[in-house]
This record gives sequence, structure tokens and C-alpha cells, in this order.
Amino acid sequence: MVEFTTEPFELDTFPPHAVAARKVVDEAGLDVAVGPFGTGAEGEADRILEAVSKLLRESLDAGATRISVQVSVLAEGEAEPEAEASVEAGNESAAGEGGTP
Repeated sequence: MVEFTTEPFELDTFPPHAVAARKVVDEAGLDVAVGPFGTGAEGEADRILEAVSKLLRESLDAGATRISVQVSVLAEGEAEPEAEASVEAGNESAAGEGGTP
């Protein structure tokens, strides 16, 4: 699984770097989930690694100034626990640590 966020953020539109990143994971045939703090994609390890490399190049070429990437290895059939991630993100924001500026 890969989770990524491209910057700079734009609230009114999807910036070209975000569109480029999404296109890469879609074309890689990954299962994509868009969330409020980033995008997640699941699939076969080789596809993820190839997509991450292409995502970095194409997002930077499209104007990204920062790309945050997290890659997790999940056992077959295992899903990332979204509920726990949401609770942790909420706790970090409430504590004034982490989060998005």
C-alpha cells in the first residue's frame, strides 16, 4: 500500500501535480482511495514500486514542490485500518503536532 500527498495545496481546484499523481496510480491499475489528507492506493508490490517512481517524476514535472510518500507492506487480504488512522490523525491535530499547516 502507498499513501501520498502532493503540495502545494489548492482548495478550489485540483492542481496539475495532483492530477498527474492520480493519473499514475489509476493507470497502474491500483485500488485508489482519496481522503482528506492524502490518497491511498493498494496493489501488488511491484506495481506499487513502479507507480511510486513514476508518480514522483510526473508530479514534480507538473509543479509539485513537495511529495510525502508512505509505503506499507500488508499481508495478503489485510487492509489498512482506516478508522485507527483517522483517530490518530485527529489526536495529532488536537495536540498541535503533525497534521497539515
